[in-house]
Amino acid sequence: MRRLRVLVLMHEDLVPPRSIRGLAFADIAPFKCEFDVVATLREIGHEVLPLGVATDLGTIREAIERFNPHITFNLLEEFHGVAVYDHAVVSYLELLRQPYTGCNPRGLMLCHDKALAHKILSYHGVRVPAFTVFERGRKVRRPPHLDFPLFVKSTVEDASLGISQASIVHSDAKLEERVAYVHEQVGSDALCEAFIPGRELYIGVMGNQRVTTLPVWELHFENVADAAPKIATAKVKWDEAYQRRWGIESRAAEGLDEKVTRRISRLARRVFHVLGLSGYARIDLRMDADGHIFVLEANPNPQLAFGEDFADSARAAGLAYPDLIQRIVDLGLGYRPHWKAAELAAG
Repeated sequence: MRRLRVLVLMHEDLVPPRSIRGLAFADIAPFKCEFDVVATLREIGHEVLPLGVATDLGTIREAIERFNPHITFNLLEEFHGVAVYDHAVVSYLELLRQPYTGCNPRGLMLCHDKALAHKILSYHGVRVPAFTVFERGRKVRRPPHLDFPLFVKSTVEDASLGISQASIVHSDAKLEERVAYVHEQVGSDALCEAFIPGRELYIGVMGNQRVTTLPVWELHFENVADAAPKIATAKVKWDEAYQRRWGIESRAAEGLDEKVTRRISRLARRVFHVLGLSGYARIDLRMDADGHIFVLEANPNPQLAFGEDFADSARAAGLAYPDLIQRIVDLGLGYRPHWKAAELAAG
């Protein structure tokens, strides 16, 4: 394996120390993903420069000119404090003709706009929940095609920001109240979609033109009553005490026959291509009691920390964590953005 110079982009508050020896897990948690990726890249023999970025693109250009990386490993989830600006950073890398890992700018932009992604998927015959968008400053009027219960979330935010059990609403009054919460507290338009009772499934996808899928994963709720809504709220995702109390665990999906697994894999690959993704992504799904599968959203550049969903599902497929990180690097080196295609065409 060739030794590479790898520039790793991350938020400036998440640049990890060289060693975590002696630190409590609570201290490590905020930058665990960044530490895992940087440490692993070093372990497999690459020269690594972690770079904290917040509001200045100039720091990226200076680092590229100074370090001359073979590739930039992109762990940024926001820029200037805005989640949807991460595609602009990747566009900047393309303008600098700098290879990078993960998704291309257009794929990031489409997936960050969950309503637009729903529209594109619907156009291509991919089943998504019935939905509408309530824009900020507009009166909330429920369209006749949407019946309760409904699920209300931000059109742009990730990581379950703003999602709780109150996101499921059963009346027009509660709908108006929750939309107002998203508008005022989250600061975005609100996506309102039919709530799909059933199983919460995830599937990882990796590749560029040719893609492969990882084993189907599921969010399990061991201590939650069968009739209770099972959704990935912020507490479910990030509160360890809450997870232990309710027996919440993300692990391989159980009881799916081979036919259903193949159908989910085909669906995930189709979503990946329809939205123009590249590198790696996680597709979030719901499967109802009748076996109908709905695409909730596509998440390019999902959480990469060791022990999280994506890495665990890769390990279940026989891809150890160092191999996963190297595979993501190889995909970045193999991706052909416009500038690479132009160079190839010019000979």
